[in-house]
Amino acid sequence: MPSNKSVSDAPIAQFTNCRILRDHRLQREDLWVREGKILNPEKLFFDEKGSADIQLDCKGSIIAPGFIDVQINGGFGVDFSLATDDFKSGIKLVSQKILSHGVTSFCPTLVTSPPSVYHQVLPQIGVRNGGAHGAGILGAHLEGPFISKEKKGAHPEHCIRTFEAGAFQDLLATYGSLDGVRIVTLAPEIKRSSEVIQELTKRGICVSLGHSVANLSQAEEAVQHGATFITHLFNAMLPFHHRDPGIVGLLTSDKIPAGRRVFYGMISDGIHTNPAALRIAHRAHPKGLVLVTDAIAGMGLAPGRHTLGQQVVEIDGLNTYIAGTKTLSGSVATMDTCVRHFLEATGCSVETALEAASLHPAQLLGIEHKKGTLDYDSDADFLMLNDSLYVQATYIAGEEVWRQDVLGM
Repeated sequence: MPSNKSVSDAPIAQFTNCRILRDHRLQREDLWVREGKILNPEKLFFDEKGSADIQLDCKGSIIAPGFIDVQINGGFGVDFSLATDDFKSGIKLVSQKILSHGVTSFCPTLVTSPPSVYHQVLPQIGVRNGGAHGAGILGAHLEGPFISKEKKGAHPEHCIRTFEAGAFQDLLATYGSLDGVRIVTLAPEIKRSSEVIQELTKRGICVSLGHSVANLSQAEEAVQHGATFITHLFNAMLPFHHRDPGIVGLLTSDKIPAGRRVFYGMISDGIHTNPAALRIAHRAHPKGLVLVTDAIAGMGLAPGRHTLGQQVVEIDGLNTYIAGTKTLSGSVATMDTCVRHFLEATGCSVETALEAASLHPAQLLGIEHKKGTLDYDSDADFLMLNDSLYVQATYIAGEEVWRQDVLGM
């Protein structure tokens, strides 16, 4: 057998009998992996004269990039917005459990909280690679507290803040630190938000617009200052109006700076957004759609009472409400469920549904050169799925980290 030693001693794995999602379409070809990266087989054959050390028969499965969830508040009894003594073990539990739902990277999300919670929790959310221990952490998503009281949703009103004389310094004082922060959701109509958006963007932090009563021109101004995301489109914002479509109007705005794309999150759980609204958004701006779970601590648990930060929420089937109200408060949907519902609701292609949970969130965060694709040299974070898009196995850095028990379906 020809030697692989010229470049690396690491074993080469060849995944055969599969359809790979590459270049926006499912292609019948093999996937080659070495040292946690996707290999270019032509370079392997012709430059290195190498071959596979291990062959795995995928039995006709789809191989797609691992899902990336940029808005997840917790799950399996763990609430990321609660400062507990065992916070690190909680985040580890969630990162382990979401592997079975195809999530290989995520942004732990904190809802509007008192400064003391940010100061305690944020230092414990370290950016780290995924592996057998669980999905990778890309950084925190801070949803609030600089939001609109009128569109607070499930966020506690007494913790909502505005920018005072210090503007960006107020934000820093509230959060304590921006180390490990990846996304900040704020309401762009708040005074002095433009300078805050510019400062966050300068630091490589993604600014998202949400929980807001902004009109379209305020939303466009925020995008011109660097905002690139919309938090759970249609939820916690002014409804679409034909004379002023509000934040929703960004999907077809002609005021977006050249070369910039606005992305928007959708909770495709069949509860938060009517399938017709999902179809409208997707048809208006398909390349900006990012599937998010917005999952809360009750995801994966039985119906009943759970927490979302400072609030008590009740789970009734797939509905989650602030206790004693009909205000929706996050979801209990898993990412693979959202992908399947999106596919069914929109009638889009399988490739489009998978990219909404992988490629698009990676593009939003500017990491598409290593995550969210199966391009050569990208991270070998991928899923094996059946034709109905149920996850059969999850791989991170080319290593199997979860597999469906044959008897478990």
